[in-house]
Amino acid sequence: MDRPTLAGILRTHGSTYSRGHALSPTQARVWRAIVDCRTPALGGVRERCANCGAERHVWRSCRNRHCPQCQTRAKEAWRAARLREVLPVPYAHWVFTLPHALNPLAIRLPRWLYGALFDSAAATLLELAANPRWLGAVPGFSLVLHTWSQDLRMHLHVHALITCGGLDAEGRWRAPVRGPRFLFPVQAASKVFRGKFLARLDAAHRSGELPDDPHAAPGAWQARRRALLAHDWVVYAKPPPGGPAQVLDYLVRYTHRVALSNDRLLGCDAGQVRLRVRDNETGGKRTVSLPTDTFIGRFLRHVLPAGYKRLRHYGLLACGHKRARLAAARAALQTPAPQATVIEAAEHFLARVSGEDPRCCPHCGVGRWHTVEIVMARRYDPPAPAPRCRDGPT
Repeated sequence: MDRPTLAGILRTHGSTYSRGHALSPTQARVWRAIVDCRTPALGGVRERCANCGAERHVWRSCRNRHCPQCQTRAKEAWRAARLREVLPVPYAHWVFTLPHALNPLAIRLPRWLYGALFDSAAATLLELAANPRWLGAVPGFSLVLHTWSQDLRMHLHVHALITCGGLDAEGRWRAPVRGPRFLFPVQAASKVFRGKFLARLDAAHRSGELPDDPHAAPGAWQARRRALLAHDWVVYAKPPPGGPAQVLDYLVRYTHRVALSNDRLLGCDAGQVRLRVRDNETGGKRTVSLPTDTFIGRFLRHVLPAGYKRLRHYGLLACGHKRARLAAARAALQTPAPQATVIEAAEHFLARVSGEDPRCCPHCGVGRWHTVEIVMARRYDPPAPAPRCRDGPT
């Protein structure tokens, strides 16, 4: 039996799911993109081998950021662009996680909560880095939002890759005070992170920014706040291995990851979807089974609001002054400016990442494919969205 795919599950069980659940407009667009990806629904071309006459259809990709089939090309292109921005210094990997008590607020107001998570994590790193006790300089770092756990539950966190060092007010490069790879203690970062997020939450509550907060009532608000104060806010840090290229390889594992990859799907039968997840207790793998509707609903919760940026840059990498500050950092480190990035042709890129030349016919091994027909798209209609559903997770 063939292994299932996310597109196949959505295509097969879409009508059943739509009878009991409404999709937001954004979720409907993502659903359509994933189901249509690399199928006649998006059109494509018919190609013929110039040597043996074999033919094939090549269907277009949807390029949606939630689609598990469309991330390799985008990931490699992003890595190539960022290679010119990596500095020859150690980097550290930090993770900032929100308590699960905030999950109901994330379901109602995802755009606000994700923004508060980004702002609080970034402000924590910048404040601690500015302290002469730890660094006394401005580092460069990127934050990547993830909203899922291995079994697709809500698990809100951001990954940060940060330089172990920074540029001070006099334009000098400063290394961390306590060692080349130690920035600041995670216990201090956890307390600062919690304080900044709760201050942001309290200010939004007072100003009326959270009209749909499920804990807006005074008693519920105070109960949640007590729970958040009592909870240990998880902040995790470790150094990634290797030099600049390895640092980017490390980061790119997180930047273009989607909630679920097809290789983790093991089966779909008898109304159950089986998927492989990491076992946190043993460090190995285990299998979990979810009802099909539960599986689809959990996946759709991780569809980001339309236009929302899940990857952001701060400090030396902040967009407003990145070029000037990176140039100053390289001057302080006595590092030459990087060479211009070479743009790969599509066929060369595919040959490098797959190990096979996509231009060569696999039947005869020598012929090249040539386009003989443009195939027009054939539209597929997904479950209809609810007419007044919010632009956020259901």
